[in-house]
Amino acid sequence: MRQLKRLRRSHFVQAQLPAARDRVGHYIRLMRIDRPIGTFLLLWPTLWALWLAGEGQPDPHVFVVFVLGVFVMRAAGCVMNDFADRHIDGHVKRTKDRPLATGAIQAWEAIMLFVVLGLLAFGLVLTTNVLTIQLAFVGIFLAATYPFMKRYTYLPQGYLGIAFGWAAPMVWAAQTGGLSELAWLVFIAVVLWALAYDTIYGMVDRDDDLKVGVKSAAILFGDLDRLIIGLIQAAFLWTLYLIGQQAELSAAYYWGLAFAAVNMIWQQMLIYRRRRDDCFRAFLSNNWAGFFIFAGILLHYTFTL
Repeated sequence: MRQLKRLRRSHFVQAQLPAARDRVGHYIRLMRIDRPIGTFLLLWPTLWALWLAGEGQPDPHVFVVFVLGVFVMRAAGCVMNDFADRHIDGHVKRTKDRPLATGAIQAWEAIMLFVVLGLLAFGLVLTTNVLTIQLAFVGIFLAATYPFMKRYTYLPQGYLGIAFGWAAPMVWAAQTGGLSELAWLVFIAVVLWALAYDTIYGMVDRDDDLKVGVKSAAILFGDLDRLIIGLIQAAFLWTLYLIGQQAELSAAYYWGLAFAAVNMIWQQMLIYRRRRDDCFRAFLSNNWAGFFIFAGILLHYTFTL
């Protein structure tokens, strides 16, 4: 009898394991852990700000808090984004298989997951100073509201830039205890960068977005999309140049900036024919732009300290 019970228990466990694995997989996809590009696009400017604020010697505690915070808040943003778009994603080719769109995960589960991730991120911030904690309330508000902006404005990409860019003043406050003009220059640079790359991302979904009636900068700019993206990228690079001047960075930084500029020329070449796959490749290549800029900052402080 005991052996029979063990056998039944073993069969039950074996039957439950595949379902549990599928469940975990759905949550991984909901948080986009399997697609880390968004994490990198948030991580790079966080590292720019941290190294600049710390003048090449960032506080180890602040470094750990914000690197972990990047992963947690990006995951939280993806969860809220899918919750907001759960009735839309099924009509868009790129997103039709997302867990909330297919019903693999329920809306209430997504909300609970967002709350847990938000609390984890806030717990990390509580280990910093008062100013950073105050700024964190704005950051959480931006993360929670950004996904709904495409219903009200043709520039949700700009709102994303503000949400991503808010990491810069938070990092600055955590590292230095205050804010400076340089912190806000980094913030502006991130807003411009996100507006450019997320508009390229919007070009991937433009046809589907028009059908379902959601708004994006790619729709707003129309046939002028490539030109306007190019102008925004130029403004981004100019802002980075001003950052280099104000922070008195050396030639190493400007070499990183030059590589980032070449990368953006490559992006313009990719989006020239507005083909979906090429636009997506152009969007992904921004990871390299962020890396080149950080490499320039890192090399400057490596050789000058």
